[in-house]
Amino acid sequence: MFELYQLEQLVIFAKCGTLSKAAEHLHLSQPALSRSMQKLEDELRVTIFERHKNKIELNQNGLLAVEYAEKVLDQSRNMAEQLRAFDRSRHTISVGSCAPAPLWEVAPLLSDLYSDMTISSEMKDKDCLLQGLQDGSYQIILLPEPLEAPDLYCTKYGEEHLFFSLPPAHALSGSKSLYFKDLDGENMLLRSKIGFWHDIHVKKMPAAHFFVQEENFAFNELVKISALPSFTSDLVIKREGKTPNRIIIPILDQEANVTYYCLCKKSDMKKLGAFFRRIERERK
Repeated sequence: MFELYQLEQLVIFAKCGTLSKAAEHLHLSQPALSRSMQKLEDELRVTIFERHKNKIELNQNGLLAVEYAEKVLDQSRNMAEQLRAFDRSRHTISVGSCAPAPLWEVAPLLSDLYSDMTISSEMKDKDCLLQGLQDGSYQIILLPEPLEAPDLYCTKYGEEHLFFSLPPAHALSGSKSLYFKDLDGENMLLRSKIGFWHDIHVKKMPAAHFFVQEENFAFNELVKISALPSFTSDLVIKREGKTPNRIIIPILDQEANVTYYCLCKKSDMKKLGAFFRRIERERK
């Protein structure tokens, strides 16, 4: 029976057009590649090449063989990827989140509950998270809204409330509360990698100019010495503490006050039940 490497060689030959170019691409000698193609032909029990004095080319059988070879190679790669993903899922709990804050507690909690598992986490947008949950890339996802579906388990996880962080000299620093529109048009410091919050800032403050800081340390240092407004949240303050010489003012827009929901497939509840019971117990 022919081998996958022979099909790969056949596809490369079809792309390169000549035996010499294909051999060079595959880092083989031309005679070695010629023998391999002859062996493939023998095993297929059909002629797939037209041989001329100084070259060979694919005949109609060969062109069809290339089409099938590409399909077989794609299927073999997909098989390997799916098997590796399945194996990882047996030893890994992958978490996807719409924002960074939920991961600060979810990942450590999972590590405590499932000490024999590897915990991985990342931020993605809602569509990627839902697709990843369906295809098995994630076992748990966190969204800023509930989602009801027959095959999904969804429960409230927690809340996050956004604030403006203003220097005392700012004209609005004496306000009890503010709306996004009150600072629209100003220059503001902004963290990078904040998930869906970035889209909310851009949407609600289209005239603002955001100076995005890639490093968290750089952002925090700039906030300490800068006269520019910035954002923070109750969860950031809980994690990092209050920044000195800053006035924290709640934002009243509905979009600034978010409830997070934790989702998994119902078929994974046997595996993840301890985690969901814990967060539901702590929420009460």
